[in-house]
Amino acid sequence: MSRFIAISFFSLAIFWGSVGISNGGDFESGFIAYKKGDYATALRKWRPLAEQGDPKSQFQVGWMYEKGQGVSQNFETAVNWYRLAAIKRHAPAQFNLGVMYNDGTGVPQNYAIAAKWYRLAAEQGDVAATNNLGWMYDKGLGGLSKNFDTALRLYRNSAERGYPPAQYNLGAMWDKGKGVSQNFKTAANWYRLAAMKGHAPSQFNLGVMYKDGTGVPQNYVSAVKWFRLAAEQGDARAQKNLGFMYGTGKGLPKSNLLALMWTKIALQSGLKGAQKNNDIIAKRMMPGQIEEAEELARRCVLKKYKRC
Repeated sequence: MSRFIAISFFSLAIFWGSVGISNGGDFESGFIAYKKGDYATALRKWRPLAEQGDPKSQFQVGWMYEKGQGVSQNFETAVNWYRLAAIKRHAPAQFNLGVMYNDGTGVPQNYAIAAKWYRLAAEQGDVAATNNLGWMYDKGLGGLSKNFDTALRLYRNSAERGYPPAQYNLGAMWDKGKGVSQNFKTAANWYRLAAMKGHAPSQFNLGVMYKDGTGVPQNYVSAVKWFRLAAEQGDARAQKNLGFMYGTGKGLPKSNLLALMWTKIALQSGLKGAQKNNDIIAKRMMPGQIEEAEELARRCVLKKYKRC
């Protein structure tokens, strides 16, 4: 079970910023309503401000259309509001607009336009945009020449400011020796920083490094710890690996029942390799035990993988 080294990581930003004296009260009222889940009131406060040209309110209205909060979900409308704010140099809107173009959500997919908006947001110091622009250089997308040195510089800029996906990506560069001399210890250090902030892919990678003794002393207990944390966030690879640890009794008491439970959960996601593990574990068990594992898996999913 090798580490999963995927560089791409995109997310949408939601931003609460200061507002002008003229509309600050209404914006703040919208913020309070939004935090309470009263999306209708939040939208009622923000939409007039957005229509008057306030970029922060335009961004928030775009976010609500993106998420379908208080309105019917409409990606095209979200893009329109993000664009209005982005043109006014609102960095989170520029980043979100870049993501929409990157993914082809509400607009035709266009990596070049995505890179444009990432760059504009990054130039204003947006850590997420800096990370994503690094990804574009890493992959050579959007008309950008593949350049590991530039990708590394951008990842580091974002990572050193504490952004977990960039810390993960920087760890992956050291892990694979892209733009740097391969160094598993340094990779583990960056993964750990992101893992401690709850970044599931980093938790998974760190778990694999502890399982294999790569970059860190081999420690099955630590491997189980990080696999579990990632598995509880729905990471199918970690769920499969946690099942493997239960099946072999490494780092925790051996349990075919829990091994099959976690493997079946991973299998539901269509994870490659999970079926093979499932078949191996099931051969050790009686039909009644398999049924029990299936029921435990069902309950675990309902509990969103917590306390399984």
